[in-house]
Amino acid sequence: VQFIYNILFEACFILSAPYYFLRMRRRGGWRRGFGERLGRYSTKFKQAISNRDVIWLHAVSVGEVNICVQLIKVLQPRLPNLKLVVSTTTTTGMSELHKKLPAEVGKIYYPMDRRVFVRRALATIRPKAVVLIEAEIWPNFLWGLQARKIPHFLVNTRISGKSFRGYCRFRFLFRRFFAGFSGVGAQSEHDAKRLVELGCNNEVVNVFGSCKFDGTGISRESLLDVSNLTQNLGVPKGAPLLVGGSTHSGEEVILARLARRLREKHPDLFLVLVPRHAERGREVGDALAKLGVRFVYRSEIGSNTPPREQGSLDCLLVNTTGELKYFYEEAA
Repeated sequence: VQFIYNILFEACFILSAPYYFLRMRRRGGWRRGFGERLGRYSTKFKQAISNRDVIWLHAVSVGEVNICVQLIKVLQPRLPNLKLVVSTTTTTGMSELHKKLPAEVGKIYYPMDRRVFVRRALATIRPKAVVLIEAEIWPNFLWGLQARKIPHFLVNTRISGKSFRGYCRFRFLFRRFFAGFSGVGAQSEHDAKRLVELGCNNEVVNVFGSCKFDGTGISRESLLDVSNLTQNLGVPKGAPLLVGGSTHSGEEVILARLARRLREKHPDLFLVLVPRHAERGREVGDALAKLGVRFVYRSEIGSNTPPREQGSLDCLLVNTTGELKYFYEEAA
């Protein structure tokens, strides 16, 4: 199975590499940490983990990073002698790691699931345990952990119907992976049942609820005051908010057109767009400008920004990271 997977992965890697690198270049900042995606790390990082017992946590992007931050706050006081290393896949995730975690926590990009990259990464970091936030299943990485007998855990795991059907379709491949986890934290009883059906040992599966949901109300004093922010942008108090979160290319235009139609019945409706990748801010802004949407970038708003006239804006384009949950709370 490993041989077949790696043959297919190599073929897909070669065919998709031009598109992948072009997309990274368009987003900007692609050179930063690129070697880490190949399992190559700086001398400074290698010195920091030298002769240390490392716990490796992986958080795909911003949402998972927020969970990871809370988990580290719990782990650090209890395991003061361990070196914590956190990996992420996206540049926005890395930005959040640097903003929210202290310097002593290692921060790296997750290696691409090519066998040579994974082997190089594991040989360098030599983790004592690995914690994956949500169901992040990459075969070569998990094969590497199993071959080295490294305990690995799943946290905040949710298995959607679509994912469950996909895993079942390739049960011959994924069953061994799920069976290899030393501990699994499921979001619900339903998720726990699906995880057991997929191969997880029933004795290691526990239900803890959604850490992502629990984390939305942390530190109320430090939360962004969305109501005050939108009122300063000329949005009437109590006006409906349409929030498009973690959007991808093309989706912002669809939402802008939808908002325009909805304003026929709800003239005070205000649109908030939060692209999944903050680096796309200018690209999204150009698309909105072509549609004639009156918008402002979140990064242009500060504590001294003068209030706008009521009805002068249609949209707030959030080109910063870590604030989506506040807009969701206000729109709920």
